[in-house]
Amino acid sequence: MRVGLTYNLKRGEADESQEPPSCRGQSQAEWDDAETIEAVQSALQERHEVILIEADQNLYESLRRSCPDVVFNMAEGESGPCREGHVPSILEYLRIPYTASDPLTLNLCLDKARTKEILAFHGLPTARFRVVSEKVFSFNSLHYPLMVKPLYEGSSIGILNSSLVRTRQEMKERVCWLLENYREPALVEEYLPGREFTVAILGNGSEARALPIVEIRFDSLPPGVNPIYSYEAKWIWDDSSNPLQIFDCPARLSAELQTDIERICLAAYRVMRCRDWCRVDVRLDAENRPCIIEINPLPGVLPRPENNSCFPKAARAAGLTYNQLINTVLDTACKRYGLG
Repeated sequence: MRVGLTYNLKRGEADESQEPPSCRGQSQAEWDDAETIEAVQSALQERHEVILIEADQNLYESLRRSCPDVVFNMAEGESGPCREGHVPSILEYLRIPYTASDPLTLNLCLDKARTKEILAFHGLPTARFRVVSEKVFSFNSLHYPLMVKPLYEGSSIGILNSSLVRTRQEMKERVCWLLENYREPALVEEYLPGREFTVAILGNGSEARALPIVEIRFDSLPPGVNPIYSYEAKWIWDDSSNPLQIFDCPARLSAELQTDIERICLAAYRVMRCRDWCRVDVRLDAENRPCIIEINPLPGVLPRPENNSCFPKAARAAGLTYNQLINTVLDTACKRYGLG
């Protein structure tokens, strides 16, 4: 088959001169570097002809000219709260099959509040929250400490060590800082003090399965920092040349807790109508009950183990090589479309 590979390439050339120092370098954090794109291309080339298609302003014409049979989509989009839906929307308009979730699911999952509302409606556990879009606001029903995040960012963008707040004054200062610097609403949610996990899911319908669960170990972070998977923890303190020992996979869990985590993650996967693959982040509350933090229907797939990329880590624990993982995702999508 002719497989198109749609992507956004990190170039390190964005103009971030107007951003405060703590924001700089984040604007392309969701995009993939050349090494990752080449690794996915190499995996697909084991069995298919691969056409690289950058998801830029020429995307529509590039797809029309190249006429792929199917697209492996890893493009996160360039801007706006619906950016992850841009590429699959064009693919649907052109009637080209593609991997992963449709535009509606991608856009809903990027909006953390909409995701939490849908999960809560279906009885799935998630922390209580409020959305703040203006600097003048008032609510008293949430219990401190609180987490303050941008409403629709991924890759821990805008989630800094200072995002965990313990007083009303800290919360208001953090909300105002986010509104000024990210120009989008802030999600304020009750902090979950327990262990944190991420669950990789592969498949569709009754065949969807959870891969070995990854635990995030906060005792590996620098002394004195907050126990959260912040932007600093993901992209600054954890360097591939000296990676943190931050993950356990498979996580050390009781059979009961593992079952509970897998159950709510697979339920969330189906409720949000995710397709082919997805990663679900989970944290335990004060009573050690698992709660869903967010859902990532376009999971990162950095190829080298020292990159500490969670989906490939879970796949390796399940006995899948990197190339097998990528081709399994494509095969899953092809089966969904009825492609041979």
